[in-house]
Amino acid sequence: MARANSKMRRLLAIGAASALAVGLAACSGGGGAKDENTVVWSTWGTAEELTRYQDFNKEFMKRHPDITVKLQPVASYDEYHSKLLAQLASNTAPDVFYVGDDKMGQFVDSGRLMPLKELMEGEDSQTKPDDFFPGLFGAAEKDGEYYGAPNDSNPDVLWYDKQALEAAGITEDPATLAENGEWTTEKYLEMNAELKDAGLTGSMFWNYWATHWSWLSSQGLPAPYDESGAFTANSDPASVEAIDTLGAQFQDGTFVVADTLPDGAGADSVFVTHKAGFFVQGRYTIGTVESTGEQDSYDIVRWPTPDGEVAPTGVAVSFLAINGKTAAADAAFTFWTEFLSAEGQTFRLEGGGNAVPSIKGADDVVLEGDYPAHAQTFLDMRDVGFTNYAAEARVPGLSIDISDLFLKLYEGKQDAQTTLDEAAELVAEKSGE
Repeated sequence: MARANSKMRRLLAIGAASALAVGLAACSGGGGAKDENTVVWSTWGTAEELTRYQDFNKEFMKRHPDITVKLQPVASYDEYHSKLLAQLASNTAPDVFYVGDDKMGQFVDSGRLMPLKELMEGEDSQTKPDDFFPGLFGAAEKDGEYYGAPNDSNPDVLWYDKQALEAAGITEDPATLAENGEWTTEKYLEMNAELKDAGLTGSMFWNYWATHWSWLSSQGLPAPYDESGAFTANSDPASVEAIDTLGAQFQDGTFVVADTLPDGAGADSVFVTHKAGFFVQGRYTIGTVESTGEQDSYDIVRWPTPDGEVAPTGVAVSFLAINGKTAAADAAFTFWTEFLSAEGQTFRLEGGGNAVPSIKGADDVVLEGDYPAHAQTFLDMRDVGFTNYAAEARVPGLSIDISDLFLKLYEGKQDAQTTLDEAAELVAEKSGE
């Protein structure tokens, strides 16, 4: 369920609250178990996701009748992390828990997570470090040690609506262009201009780290942080120019910030009524477009690049970590490794699951049903993609604050150079440099 944008947080707050109301929580209150054979684990999630987790718990306990597993969901994404940090500080945290990609660095630096490298490499592990796609560890890896591993992933692909493109007079298919190495930034912006001229929205993006940093990476530009963690995008003229181009598309209404759309006329509604050409989201969009009965109108394509070749772009993930002070260390790792294994991810994601596996050996769940037509794109983008930069993810609230700066750019309240300069100042200030 790796989704890390503001839409996710709103949906998860509603979905998990509903799940709690109908009694999906397997235990109430807080804190891990106090015996070595009981594992309490915690996450946020929609009602459907929490039901699947309960099913996993039941199957796990059938395999391990000596271990009891209890799920402890928390209603909202932001409430979840603040509560969990408080529990860790007071030694009342669950034994195993999810952590968001924009929070993971903070949790690693807290010193409260169990180091996992030796366990992952051990004979009882079903999750060797090399089994995962390396770009997905992000802030969960520090100084050669692992403090968590990605549960699954969601590359931000460009979903597109063939009906909207046709209405704008566009006859070329983006996925076909990509297959031929012709899916260029120039071609993409031309299509967006045609959509706008036809009275339609060109592209809708969520305002979070994967949007602005994917744009830089897709344009062949360096990461916004150097190896020391210092922010450098503001001092690179090509990066400033690329962000200026990005901002200009929002400022003239060709691109739309999905977060700012009004209730009742949100991005999903715009997309399923054929009023937008492109919508940048993950695999979870399948359910949205299938609900229309017109799913054949929709397909996916990777981000465009100047030369039409593949480039790394953002992949939303969440991580599974183990409490460093769990009283059930062996049982917790058994649960952890089976939950993240290829078999575990297949169990959680098959049959219309809403994410992409983060581990080798489970890719068939993405290709089942042959939908969308270019579902392989999810896997290709995951293989080369990256999660939130550790320099950003380890600082509490930094990703959100940087996104707030970008919103000013998108709304035409400041230019690209100012936006990036203020981001550099913010990073230096919050990182204590």
